[in-house]
Amino acid sequence: MSTRQRAAGAFLRLPPSTRRAVLHRLGRYAPWEPEFDFTPPRPAPGYVPGPPDFVGIGAQKAGTTWWFDLIATHPGVTTPVGLHKERHLLDRYASRSFDRRAIEGIHAWFPRRPGTITGEWTPDYCTFAWAPELLRRAAPDARVLMLVRDPVDRFLSGVAHYATRGTPVDGLVLADAFRRGCYASLLEPWLHAYGRDRVLVLQYEQCTDDADRWLAETFAFLGLSEYHPSEAEQPRRPAPTPRDVLEDDARERLVALYEPDVAELAALVPTLDLKRWPGFGHLARPSSQLPGSADRVVPVPSGVVSSPTERP
Repeated sequence: MSTRQRAAGAFLRLPPSTRRAVLHRLGRYAPWEPEFDFTPPRPAPGYVPGPPDFVGIGAQKAGTTWWFDLIATHPGVTTPVGLHKERHLLDRYASRSFDRRAIEGIHAWFPRRPGTITGEWTPDYCTFAWAPELLRRAAPDARVLMLVRDPVDRFLSGVAHYATRGTPVDGLVLADAFRRGCYASLLEPWLHAYGRDRVLVLQYEQCTDDADRWLAETFAFLGLSEYHPSEAEQPRRPAPTPRDVLEDDARERLVALYEPDVAELAALVPTLDLKRWPGFGHLARPSSQLPGSADRVVPVPSGVVSSPTERP
């Protein structure tokens, strides 16, 4: 291992607050920080800017970095060095004019090699009411992806995320962490803006159990050829999160609060497997209509969001 690699490893082992302080002293800020410079990067020679071909909109703490990195292994995807997977380009436009200049500025953030596609994944987008319409105006042909995770587990991970960053865990933080797990209500504006055929919802637990299958579905959804990344190309899988942090009363209360939204999500996403979300298995029923699925439990689909195999 080189000196540079050892130094990088030592840096990553520092507490997040310490890493941020070091980077800030060097004038380096993340796209979600107010000091970040949104001046578009200069494209590399031969690269062509344009609207993003795909955008991930959520959910926070649901494996989005891992899945984005897996998508980036495909030779038909351009991921320019130095550009964060989260661009946060729409964050500021709740109170700003979204004119042609703003749209051109967004396009400049997506350079790609000719004949390839490119995109980003900003988990906050699903919580921004203004984002679906603005993205549709900037990238009308984009494909939209969303990763969902057991909402109670995601809630716990979301609270821990803020605590690790040094944010006091007050009522506003808890309310934000809760809302990010209301997937159906967050998803509906994107369905309205883009239509069912341009939105793919993936389940984190299914992806971690069978990454090959769901990555193939993702590539197909994005219009990419079949590709199987080598073991060396694949990023590290997210570590499992324990489920024993909440007291029973709090867990039961969260399950009850999430239940209507999970039921709606199950109707929107036929591929959702509620067996994998322990508090919500009662919302699914056996499906004897699907060949070879007598022992499977799947939600009753309503046809609002097609499964990946129903693409045009």
